[in-house]
Amino acid sequence: MKTVKISALVLAMAGVCATSAHAQSANTNPWEGFYAEAAVGWGQFNPTINNASLYSNRLGRSSPVTTQQDNLSSGINKVGLGYTFGLSDKYTLGLAASYSLGASSPANGSFYATNFRSGTWFKYQIKDVWSVTLNPGYVIDKDKLAYAKVGVAGNTMGINGGTANYQTTNFTGYVLGLGYKQMVTQSIYFLGEVNYASMSSKTATIQTSSGPLSGNVGGSGVDVLVGVGYKF
Repeated sequence: MKTVKISALVLAMAGVCATSAHAQSANTNPWEGFYAEAAVGWGQFNPTINNASLYSNRLGRSSPVTTQQDNLSSGINKVGLGYTFGLSDKYTLGLAASYSLGASSPANGSFYATNFRSGTWFKYQIKDVWSVTLNPGYVIDKDKLAYAKVGVAGNTMGINGGTANYQTTNFTGYVLGLGYKQMVTQSIYFLGEVNYASMSSKTATIQTSSGPLSGNVGGSGVDVLVGVGYKF
């Protein structure tokens, strides 16, 4: 009889533990955990150059410069790592970092120094695009996640021209985005994103054969990406 009572107690405890474990499993957010992803797509960057001037080493004075630059459109890519926290069964908060490999296609531009009656062409490109973001999300179901992105971003602008060797300037700013993830297996998912980034204007100087060309340089851009990820 004593053995029967002990066995009944063990079975009851096991039942309570199983029920608790099942409830805990049911409450666990299906998107919680580490992930890695890669994506490709298209992006456009719209540069701004204001208050440009060219200092003439020969004449020892500066001249206002008029600039014209095309918007840059190019194929892009990104690789990313992150962790998603399950705030509840319906809401998540992700912490993510991404980086773009390689450089964009070049775009054309030109400048003209009014007082010196001189002008020349230049080309520029964007590379080393990075971001660190917080990604609040909404769990549609165990296979579907919609999310937003907000964070800091940066890139490097490379420029060269008829009177300048290749030189680079680094920029930082903010990024906003919207995205969607769709599980296709227990660990693999597809994703789609649209992002907007704005780079803070800063004074940049390019050394030319005539003298230093300076201006307040900034810009903004948008990209559309599709890709695949792996949830660990």
